[in-house]
Amino acid sequence: MKLSLRSPLAFFDLEATGINISTDRIVEISVLKLHPDGKQEIKTSKINPTIPIPRESSLIHGIYDEDVKTAPTFKELAPSLYKFFEGADLAGFNVLKYDIPLLVEEFLRAGLDFDIEKRNLLDSQKIFHLMEKRNLSAAYKFYCGKPLENAHSAEADTIAAYEVFVAQMERYLGEQVEDLQGNVMGTIENDMRKLHNLLNEKMVDLAGRFVFNDKGEEVFNFGKLKGKTIEQVLVEEPGYYDWMMKGDFPLDTKRKFTQVRLRSFNKKR
Repeated sequence: MKLSLRSPLAFFDLEATGINISTDRIVEISVLKLHPDGKQEIKTSKINPTIPIPRESSLIHGIYDEDVKTAPTFKELAPSLYKFFEGADLAGFNVLKYDIPLLVEEFLRAGLDFDIEKRNLLDSQKIFHLMEKRNLSAAYKFYCGKPLENAHSAEADTIAAYEVFVAQMERYLGEQVEDLQGNVMGTIENDMRKLHNLLNEKMVDLAGRFVFNDKGEEVFNFGKLKGKTIEQVLVEEPGYYDWMMKGDFPLDTKRKFTQVRLRSFNKKR
């Protein structure tokens, strides 16, 4: 199908050091520019983010510090990228919440005002979610092969969730689960503890403010302390504990922080 274009349309994707728009940096960009006359251009570049790439991010996109140490910085690429995007609408998968904000932020850091006000913004993920529902009723129809009656009543939804779970186990039992890079994370087994570990591998608190690193240590997953272990922060910035206890954080997050603090204290006794 030929797309009906009045302006160029630029599909793009970013790989970065993380998901924080304010503090993380782009390490790779690829742009496919479609012109109204049918012409296509593609531009792909590795980018030196000027900050270390966390191992957790490298394991996802496969780009390590060594791969970008001689690559140009975004500021160096910004003028040519700015021109390449000029006059083009923007498109991609999940670009509205991540790629576009990060791209705009990087251009601003480079001193270029990347205006999106007059551009059409097209997100394939939005179409996917609008057309292929991902709620309980859709899951029930997909896995159980029948419509969910009395949806949104507590009892019907509870029973449906159980039936969906059983159907998933029957469908996927023994199959390997892979991450986005094709690395095997584990296997679907009829064992609740193993399933828990597979589904919640890095979870420390339910809000995701803390995660486990590769060594199994609880680390911060937000702000200036992202990547630092809780125990390290308790030593270097002890006042941070009181700040979080008084702050607008979930009680579960505060509880987990307190548990690690007590464990750390007991180690020293």
